[in-house]
Amino acid sequence: MQLELRNVSKKVGKEFHISDVSLTFEPGTLNILLGPTLSGKTTLMRLMAGLDQPSSGTVHVGGQDVTGVAVQKRKAAMVYQQFINYPNLSVFENIASPMRIAKVSEAEIKERVAKVATLLKLENMLSRSPQELSGGQQQRTALARALVKGADLVLLDEPLANLDYKLREELREELPRIFSETGAIFVYATTEPSEALLLGGNTASLHQGKVTQFGRTIDVFTRPDNLITAKTLSDPPLNTLPVVKLNGRMLYKSHVEIPVIGKLPELADDDYTIAFRPHNLYLSRTKDTDISVKAKVAVTEITGSESYVHLDVAGVRWVLLTSGIHTFDVKETIEIFLDPDTFYVFDRHESLVVTPETATGV
Repeated sequence: MQLELRNVSKKVGKEFHISDVSLTFEPGTLNILLGPTLSGKTTLMRLMAGLDQPSSGTVHVGGQDVTGVAVQKRKAAMVYQQFINYPNLSVFENIASPMRIAKVSEAEIKERVAKVATLLKLENMLSRSPQELSGGQQQRTALARALVKGADLVLLDEPLANLDYKLREELREELPRIFSETGAIFVYATTEPSEALLLGGNTASLHQGKVTQFGRTIDVFTRPDNLITAKTLSDPPLNTLPVVKLNGRMLYKSHVEIPVIGKLPELADDDYTIAFRPHNLYLSRTKDTDISVKAKVAVTEITGSESYVHLDVAGVRWVLLTSGIHTFDVKETIEIFLDPDTFYVFDRHESLVVTPETATGV
C-alpha cells in the first residue's frame, strides 16, 4: 500500500524538527533517508510509523488519512540502531513474539518464522539464544521479528551503525535481496552516502528537517538539484570554489582563473559555485583541456589502495582522491589538474545550472 506524506511538519517548542515535507513511497520499494545527525531522519520515521503525530500536514496509507491512527493499529515495524532481542528467549521465540502477542495460531507462527528465517539465513540458529549469535546474526534476528509481522511499512533507523566493518558489508550486500522479496515499503535511514549508493533504490536527501531532493539514488547522486544535496551525497566531501563570471572571465579572488569552456560560456555574468568530487582531481594531466592549479599539501591519508590528499588552494580546502600510495610533505606545493567536464555549477541561490558531461544517471 502506498505511503504518502502531505506537507508534514513537526514542531517541538519553537523549533521545527521537520518542515513541510511531502513524499510518496510505493509498495515494494526501498527508500533511503540520507542526511547528517539531527537532519530529521528519525523524527520523520516516527511520523511515518505513527509513534508521533505531525504538528501540521497529514499521513496517508493506501489513500486513507491515518494521521491520528495509533501505531498499534498500523501495519508498520521499526528496527533501531540499538537492536534489541529478548535474552531469555530463543531466536525462534524472539522472531515469533509479535505473532504470539497477536494470538496467531501455532501452525501459522511456525510457517511464518520458517519463511523469514530462510530469507535471513537464520534457519540453523532458531534454537540458539541471542547471546550465542554474532552481532550480524542478532541484527538479522531483530529484522526478522519486524518482517514476520507482515508489515506493509518497515522502517530501519541506521540498523548497521553499531556493527563492525565486515558485518556491515555483509548485511549491506544481503539487504537489497531481502527487500526485493517482501513487497513491503522499506525506509532506511543512514548518514553514509556510500551506503545509500550501495543499496540503490530511492533517496531523500535531508538537511535541517527539509527534504532537498527525492528520486532514484543514482539520479540524486549524479544530478543533484542544489548544492546542499550534492554535498550530502558526497563522501569524501565535495570540493567547491566560489567564482565570479565577469566579461568572459571566471575568477576566484583573482588567484585562480577557470577557463570559460564547455557549457560555461552560456552562463550570464554573476556569482557561481563550481563543485567537483575528489576523484575528479588529478595528479597528472588526463586531457588537453585539463586546468592546472598549484596547491599546498595539508595532510595525506593512505588507506593502502587509495590516497586522500588534503589541499589548500588559495585559501580553499580540497580533497584529492587517487588510487595507489602517494606521499607528500606537509606544506609541499604540488601541481594538480581539474577536468572542466566534471564540473557542477550552482548559481547564487545554490541551484544547479550546469551538469557535468560525466554525469551518468539516466
